[in-house]
Order: sequence, then structure tokens, then C-alpha cells
Amino acid sequence: MKRFSMMLQLTVILICVMAIPTATLTWYSGSEIMKNSESAIAASSLAGLHASSRLNENALNNLAQDAVRLTSTKVFDRVRDFGTYSQLNANYNNMSTALVVLRELVNMKHRVDGVYSSFFQLEGADYVISTDKSITTLDRYDSVSWLDEALSDRRGISGIWYSRKTDSGIPVISYVLPLNRLSTNTRGVIVVNMLESQVAKYLRSSEQGAQGFLLMEPDGTIISHNDKSLLLTNGMEQPHLHNILNSSSKEGYSYRELDGERLLYAWSRSSSFGWWNVSVYSMDELMTKTHTLQRSIFWITAIIIVAGTALSVFLATWLSKPLRKLVRSMRERGNLMVTNANELAFLDSAFKRMQEEEEELYALLQEREQDTQSLAVHRLLRGEVTKELDEMFTEPDYLVAVISIDRYRRYVSKRNPESRSYHRYLLIAKFEGLFQQGAIAKCVYQGEGSFALVLNYSQEEPASEAEAWKESFVQIRDYALEVLGHSVTIGVSRTSDSTSLIKELHAEAMEVIKQRMMNGSGCIFYAKQEVDRDKKYMYPANSERKIINFLELVDLDSIMTELDQIRSDIQSAEYISYDNILFIYHQLVGVTIKHLREKNVSTARIFAGRGNIYSAIATMDTLDELEKYLREFFAEIIQYLERNQGEAKHGERIIRYLEEHYCEEIQFEDMAKEIGISYSYMRKIVFDLTGKSLIDYTNHLRIQKAKQLLHESDMTITQIASEVGYFNVQSLNRFFRKYEGMPPSNYRALRSKSS
Repeated sequence: MKRFSMMLQLTVILICVMAIPTATLTWYSGSEIMKNSESAIAASSLAGLHASSRLNENALNNLAQDAVRLTSTKVFDRVRDFGTYSQLNANYNNMSTALVVLRELVNMKHRVDGVYSSFFQLEGADYVISTDKSITTLDRYDSVSWLDEALSDRRGISGIWYSRKTDSGIPVISYVLPLNRLSTNTRGVIVVNMLESQVAKYLRSSEQGAQGFLLMEPDGTIISHNDKSLLLTNGMEQPHLHNILNSSSKEGYSYRELDGERLLYAWSRSSSFGWWNVSVYSMDELMTKTHTLQRSIFWITAIIIVAGTALSVFLATWLSKPLRKLVRSMRERGNLMVTNANELAFLDSAFKRMQEEEEELYALLQEREQDTQSLAVHRLLRGEVTKELDEMFTEPDYLVAVISIDRYRRYVSKRNPESRSYHRYLLIAKFEGLFQQGAIAKCVYQGEGSFALVLNYSQEEPASEAEAWKESFVQIRDYALEVLGHSVTIGVSRTSDSTSLIKELHAEAMEVIKQRMMNGSGCIFYAKQEVDRDKKYMYPANSERKIINFLELVDLDSIMTELDQIRSDIQSAEYISYDNILFIYHQLVGVTIKHLREKNVSTARIFAGRGNIYSAIATMDTLDELEKYLREFFAEIIQYLERNQGEAKHGERIIRYLEEHYCEEIQFEDMAKEIGISYSYMRKIVFDLTGKSLIDYTNHLRIQKAKQLLHESDMTITQIASEVGYFNVQSLNRFFRKYEGMPPSNYRALRSKSS
């Protein structure tokens, strides 16, 4: 743009100010019209789909209710005693009785439109009573072998709908209703066949743009479709239908391009049947009027933009004339090393170049100074005194403070690296600016949530300065809590007048901060005269023995009491170090785990979700955290031991019961109730104890007894099968071969030869 004249730029600006909002408004209004039109069409299509779905479901429900009402009339009890066609055909009275049933089926067929046929089959009978072939034998009627498959998914006493084709190829949706004891003592099944074409009439839409429809079962099988060649095929193989079947929503709509045509798919899932109802519409046909309106709006906008462009050229020429004259005069008077630029860029480039050079120089100086000072402080904390320190620290006295973030690992888990870096920047700037004039503070970050603050000052009034510093450290603690959302603990060293002792002051501050183990986090600790640290480590050996004994007794309350006693001993000690406290709790954990392993208790199962226990203890800052962790540690152990004791007690009863009753027909669910546990829990216990399932272990006991009888008695194999609990010889042969690799007869012969 700098190579173009100001007049041209001003013209372009005026055109953009006028044309861009106009074009944007036109585009937005057109888009909104399209979007709202599509949304309204989709909502209307979905409402139509709901209406046709309800019509279809009402018709099917009416048909099902007619079938249920027919069962309650006791009409089928008339033919209950006629198990064969020959019995039914034996005399006129019998046949008249069957014709009464037939008339009821015919009446039910005529009450609902679209019923192709219906029939009744008595359980175990060799005939059917049907509306299409009257009373006939099964071999003359369409195959009814599909009934077993249809009833395999039945739940409760209600009937089910099953889509199929008759033997003559007519697609139907059959309602299958087995008779139940609540309505009649007769056993049999009523089948009502609704024509698929009737269902299609309910689902077919008469709206403009309707392309097709389909009805699918929950597994994707197509029940009804405008293309009859796709009936009973897998809908997952059809374009876009697999997305609908995998959708988590029960209703909705979506758009899809197919062969250059944009289609609208509207779907809903029946809450009572679980079927998927889908309608397909052509959006090109539905959006014809909308597209015409959108093109008219675009043409009007184009005319407005052309007229505005001509006006913009005139205004730009008139407005830019005085400024162009001024810039021409400035070019003639001086050389600012700016060429090939228009009037506005001529002035802007000169001032911008000067500003950029000034900012770059200032930033470079600041960065080098900051890096140099931070490096010098890091080296000073390591005991290296550099020449930069004389310029940084001009006062004679020093102290070092260490600020440590409490529960640092938890803080890291809740903050991303960018947030942590920003927090460090805020804290360092705040720490260095809190101290009074006359004191020089330099802060650096040492990693793992720890900051080191070097304070350089002059002890002219020690008492007043000490009070001011304490107030500053309180402000540091409160500000860090506000910024981090985590408390910090501060350790402050004693004072020194030598830079060579800064390393020792830093170590002293690091050591004093460990007092938070005893006193809790969020505190400020000041170094004092060192106490005698040559004392031996204390260790509660008596409490350790008691805890191991209480583990044997599975007594959690007593263990908790001993943990309270250990904490009391630690807190009452005249002096105990941080390392001594960690040693106590590490040792307790180690002794406990060793004891459990000696008792063949799987510690991997108990502590599967805890990770490295010793590392977890080492990261804890306070005695409260350690005690809480140990309480949870022992609670998990006791919970596991109690559960194992319960399993062992139940396991003994289960095995004893099986060994006493394996020759009988055992109902495992009743057996579990008698023992007082669930069936699934009983199976788990048996598998854990024997490595076999309940049935396998029962058969194992029977085969062992059979082997004994084959060897020690003259009983026949049939008698042995009955003796050990099998109803027939075939069952004994099958399981004997499974467990022993040979039939019982071969086993007896082999044992006879060996003896």
C-alpha cells in the first residue's frame, strides 16, 4: 500500500467503509435466511416424521391389544385337548370348536387395515388355525421355524414384532404373542402378519421434496423401505445410515451430499419399539424459493456498491488535495531516506524507524543486566563470589530467606507450565520490591517450587529493622497464597557480614524450613542457635511390635491408637530432626510390607493404585500429611485382610456343601442363598480356591467318585452314573472322557489289568 498514492488509498478506504459493511450485511442476511429456512424445514420434516411414526405405532399397538384381548376370552381353551389334526378332524363337534377360534381370528384381522393373515398354533400340535388357509396341518402351511428365532429376544409376557417374508415372498411384520398363564392355561402362540405395504402407507410423506422413507430395527435391519429390494437388509451398509444408527441422540436431522444432490435425513427412535424411523428429503427442491430470494438480494447489493464507488472517487480527490500539497513541500526540503512511499508513509516511516531503534537498545540493555544479576546471585548461593556483587550489594550485612511452595506436586498438577512461569515472574518482582529503602533484595528461582531471596542491608537499628522484615515476610506469605492458591513456608537464616558465608546462610535457611514437618505449612521460621544434633535417632520399636500384632488380629482401631501414640512421642521429643521423622514412617511401612509378604499376602493387590509408597512419603511436608497417609495405608490393609477372612470362611462352607451334595441335582442360586452370599460371589470364591468353575468342580467330584466305584465295585456303568448324580450314561461318558481322556469302560478294563 505504501507505493500507492494517498488519493488512491483514500478512495479504497471510502469504498471499503461503504462496500464492506453493505456486502457483509448482505452476506449475513442471506446466510441467516438460508440457515433459518433450513432449520425451519428440518423442524417441519422432523414433526412430520413424528406424526407418521405415531400413526404407525398406534396402528401396531391397536393390533397388539386386539391379540391380547383375544387371549383373555378363553377361546383357545376350546382346542387345548386336541393335540393332533386327526383328533380335531375326528368329529363335527371338534371341528366346530376349531371354527369358533378361526372366526375370532378372522374378526381380529378385519378390525385393523393391512393385516395379511393371522394364525394360532397350539403348543405341540401338528396343525394351525389360520385366516389364509383355514385349519390345516403344519406340513401344508408356511414354515413356522422362524418362531424360535423371533421369541429368542422376548422379555416378559408381552408379544414381539418380527419382520420377515412369507414363503410366497410377501414382506410382513409379524406380531408374535405366546399365551401365558395369567390369561389362560392353554399353551400356544398367536401370530398376526401386518403387510409391510400398510406400514409404508403410514410412513410415506406427501410433503414437497420427499425422497423416501425407511423403518429399521435397533440392530439396523430394514423393516420398511420405499425401495422393496432393500427390505430385511442391513441398514449399516446404506449411505449415511450407519451414522444415524451410531448416534447417541434419539432424534435429529443431518444433511448429506449424494450424487450431486443435497439431502435432508430426519430420524427419530421409538421409545416403545426401539425402531428407527428415517425420512429423506431433497433440499434442492425444498429451498427453491429461498434461493430465488437470496439472488435478488445479491443483485440489489451489487448496484448499491457500484454507485457508492463512483461517489468515493470524487470524495477522495477533493479531501486529499491539501495533504498532498503539504507532503510535496516536505520532500523538497529534506532527505529522510524514505523512497517509493506515498504521502502518509513518508512521515510514518521516519518516526517509526527512530522508535524501533530506541526500543531495541533499551530492551537489550535491560535483558543483559537482568541475566547478569540472576547468574551472579545463583553463583553466590553456591559459594562463588564474583565482581558483579560489589555493584549489586553495597551494604555490609546479609541474610538469606528460602520461600518454598507447600505441596508443590499438587500445585504442579493443577497448573500448566505457562501459568507456573507467570507465577514465578509475579512472585520474584513482588519479593524484591517489598523491603524498605536502604535494603537490597535479589530473588532467584531454584526449581522444585523453591525461591532464594538474598537481603543486603545495614544494621543501624537492628530492632526496628527486624520488625520491618518480619512484616515483609508476612506480606510475602500472604501474596504468594493469593497468587498461587497454595500456601508457602518461609525459612530465614541468621545474619552475616561476609559474602563468603552466603552459601552457609542458604543451607541454614533450607534446614530451618524443614520445621514445617512439626509445625505445619504456611509458617515463617527463623534460624536460632543450633541445638545438640548428635543425639541418636529415636524409633518407636514397641509401637512397631504392637502394630504387627494388631495386624495379625485385624484390629484397625488399635493400630490407629498406636499411630496417635507415635505422633505424640514425636511431638513431645525435646528435639527430633526432619530426617528422623521420615525414617520412622519409612521403617513402619517397610516392616509392615515385609510382614505381609511373609504371611503370603499379596501387597501388589492391596497397593495397586498407590504407586511408589516411599517416594510419596518423601514428598510430604507436614506431620499431618504423614499421619493421614499412614492411616489410609493401614486402613487399606485391614480392609483387604477382612475381605480375605470372609472369603475363606465362605469357601470352606461352599466346598463342604459340594462334597456332601455333589451326587444330587444342585441349584446353585438356592445354594448361594442358603450360605448367605450372591451367586456371582460364590462362583468367584470357588474359582479362587480350586481354579475351576462351580460346574467343573462338581463334575470333578462326580468323576472322582465314579473312578472309585469302577475300581472297587461291580456296579454297572448305568448304576454308577445314577449313583454319582448323572441322569444317563451318555452324560457320564462325556464328562469322564473330558477329565480322564477315556470312557469309563476302558478305565475299568485298564484298572483290572493293572491289578
